[in-house]
Amino acid sequence: MKHEFKYKNVFRYQLIYIILIVLFVVAVILNVNTGSVNITPVQIFKIIFLKQEQQMSAYNIIWKIRLPRLLTAAVLGGALSLSGYLLQAFFRNPIAGPFVLGISSGAKMFLAVTMIFLLKVIPSVPMWAQIIASFIGSLFSLMYVLIFAKRVKSMSMLLVIGIMISYICSAITDFSITFANDSQIANLTHWALGSFSGSSWSTFKLSCIIVIPVAIITYTFSKPLGAYQLGEGYAKSLGINISVFRIIIITLSSLLSSCVTAFAGPISFVGIAVPHITRLMLKTAKPIVVIPACFLCGSVFCMFCDLIARTILAPSELSIGTVTAIFGAPVVIWLMVKKNQIRE
Repeated sequence: MKHEFKYKNVFRYQLIYIILIVLFVVAVILNVNTGSVNITPVQIFKIIFLKQEQQMSAYNIIWKIRLPRLLTAAVLGGALSLSGYLLQAFFRNPIAGPFVLGISSGAKMFLAVTMIFLLKVIPSVPMWAQIIASFIGSLFSLMYVLIFAKRVKSMSMLLVIGIMISYICSAITDFSITFANDSQIANLTHWALGSFSGSSWSTFKLSCIIVIPVAIITYTFSKPLGAYQLGEGYAKSLGINISVFRIIIITLSSLLSSCVTAFAGPISFVGIAVPHITRLMLKTAKPIVVIPACFLCGSVFCMFCDLIARTILAPSELSIGTVTAIFGAPVVIWLMVKKNQIRE
């Protein structure tokens, strides 16, 4: 009976992974094939695989706009969902996420302030400097969340604290923008709404350099993370240093969320909704199974949301945060209602 149950679980995991891979491929095809400029599938195949440059405009659209954008959305979407998963494991709270806890707003604030004042001295801010600024801002917000989290036990209170931190960070960001010139204001406003429109191959490469190693490191911590989820006492009995392990989780989560904020701006609800969708599909909380699926599910989710954002009102474009909020906010509401029903 036990072997039969285990076999069913393994079959479920394999099936979910196959579905996610198929959805990933479908998302890639749709993103490459869909846009304001009509390019036939035959042309796309020749441009990507044969690198034929019969029409230079079509070649540039595919290689310089659509491909780097969809691949960046895939990497950063996976990073954001994995960041949310780590925060939920850390706080043992289903609504914990980079956006809801104000961590993304902190990264946005510190990056905006840094860019405004650095651009008065130098012509452009390097990407690595943007990531460092976002990382410092993420840690700054997370530090305040941790201080207040020790004092409150209620899930709703943690949400309120996160919202208040977001408001404070947004107010400081808006105040800082008043010191920027007109072109900087336009760029910062567009970035602050969240978008993958400015993605390039350099953005994709740098995001991979950060996200992929962090994701691999996170996966290597699957076993201690699983023990930590069962309680600190159990984790200590296995020889896990809780203080060091907490610092590692915070650092990994902050690196992932700050990378997303630096390149695409704050993106809402992905970090909350996707980990729960993944766990519901797999019907398990085992990190060794959930972590890769969570990353893949986040990639698929963001690629489809970005497709909707840039096509539904074409040639105008919605911010990615608007679309992710439409699909992600109902999940958060459902989680809070469900949690409240369990308490009652």
